[in-house]
Parts: sequence; C-alpha cells; structure tokens
Amino acid sequence: MDSFAHQIAVVTGATRGIGRAVSLALLREGATVLGIYQHNRQAADVLLQEGGGTDRLQLFQCDVSDEDQVNRFYAEIEERFSTIDILVNCAGIRRDAVVAMMKNDDWRSVIDINLTGSFLMARQAVLLMMKKKYGRIINITSPVAHLGFAGQANYAASKAGQIGMTRSLAKETARKKITVNCVSPGFIETDFLDGLTHDQLDGYKAMVPMRRFGRVEEVAEAVLFLAGRSSSYITGAVLDVNGGI
Repeated sequence: MDSFAHQIAVVTGATRGIGRAVSLALLREGATVLGIYQHNRQAADVLLQEGGGTDRLQLFQCDVSDEDQVNRFYAEIEERFSTIDILVNCAGIRRDAVVAMMKNDDWRSVIDINLTGSFLMARQAVLLMMKKKYGRIINITSPVAHLGFAGQANYAASKAGQIGMTRSLAKETARKKITVNCVSPGFIETDFLDGLTHDQLDGYKAMVPMRRFGRVEEVAEAVLFLAGRSSSYITGAVLDVNGGI
C-alpha cells in the first residue's frame, strides 16, 4: 500500500457510509483529510472523534451542488495548502420514483448533488493539481449506471454521467500526470439500503454471486489503490467492487 504521508485529500460526503470509510482509511495511511459534509453536524462530530482528534482531519460544511460554496471552499484550501493531491467524490443522494411519477425537484436534486457536484469539485481540483502536475481524482459511481433499476432513472442518469465525465476528464488531464477514475460499488451495507423491504434486500442479495452485500471498508481499499502513486498508469477506468454482479 502506498504511503499518503504529506498528501492532502479532499473527500466529499465524508461523514457517512463510503465517504466516512474513505476518510478514515486515508487518515490511517498518513494523509491530511479535508472532509466535506452538507448538514449533518452530528455525523461530523462522530467522525472527528473516530479520527482521534488529530489536526490531519478537518471538516467543512459545503453544498457541493452550489458553485459559490464550492468556490469559497477551494479558495480557503488554496490559501492554506496551495494545492491538493487527491479528490474523492463520495457525496450522493437517492430520490426514488418511477419516471411517470417522479417530481422535477427529485430529478434535479439527484443530478445536482451526484453529477453537478462531482463536476464542480473536479473542476476546481484540477486547477490546483495542475500547479505541481500531479493528482488523483476518484468518483464513486454505481453499477446502476449501466444496469438501470426501476424507480432510479435519476440516480442511474447521474451515475452514468459521472462515468462519461470521468473518461473525458481523464483524457484532458493525462499529460499533467493527473489520473481520473471511478470506483463502482455494488450493494454496500450503508444507509443507502435504508427503506428497502426485506423482500427487496433478499432479491438484491440474490443478484450478487457472492451472496452478500459489501462492506464500506472494501470500497475504501479500492479507493486507496487508485489514489496511490502505484496506480499512475490507470486513468479513465471504472473499478467494480460489486461481488461479481
């Protein structure tokens, strides 16, 4: 495993689920983690406690879909750290409904957070990473991007968009030694599974050849690999962590 000592990592959706696991994994490997959360201060406080009170873990409240808030965040980061080494876009939401019954707001909010948020965060990250011609950007996408699930047209569209954006940005930044990749987790034991019935959970588990849901720590390990220096010839790729779906 690469050492991340002296590296600056920005993680969105940092206080819950996969984002929390990624933040703790990067912290454990020596990185300074600048975590973004939107509004759940309680979860932020819990993460700070789990991080052991080190000043290498700092949390910022920011709506990644709001351009002004993202720009203010990066202005502060540039002033304090000059540049960053790693960006992991974990922030994501679901607002499920069949297309015929989906509200416009539910479509927009999912696209805004999942896709536009990844774009806004990546755009500013690239500008900082270009200062030293090095960087790692990892977007957390989903198998729904190519499988499609009933009731998740907005979520599927946002995740497919992330993959397309990742592959285009990878070509734009390759000569600057900035890699851009996706990690695509399948069914992972997070609050994203909340609200599903027992029958739905059993049905989804039956889709997985390993016959179990994944753990957030397993996703974090994949992120660490792509965030490290040893993955320098991997860009524009999608790394599946899905138990064989």
